[in-house]
Amino acid sequence: MKKEFVQFRCSIYEKKLLKVKANKSGLSISEYCRRAAFDDRIIERLTIEQIETYKMLVKYQNNFKLIGNMFRKRNPRLADEVVQLANEIRKHLLSFRK
Repeated sequence: MKKEFVQFRCSIYEKKLLKVKANKSGLSISEYCRRAAFDDRIIERLTIEQIETYKMLVKYQNNFKLIGNMFRKRNPRLADEVVQLANEIRKHLLSFRK
């Protein structure tokens, strides 16, 4: 339970900036300040557009993997290039999570 009360002064613009950053991460201003003070992870929520882009990249990666598997015997060079592209998309997806 949090029972102690702490105050600090900031300008109007700093308060607005804190409020915007807290809203982006889905936290209250006090929780955002606490996490920032203790160097905890502050993760921003993904927007609807970012979520749709993530889903689209996942579909592209899966499709390129399937295409690579389909051409593996007929044209191995093309299959390797397609699989390499799928791996690059996967790297972007992994960085998207961070």
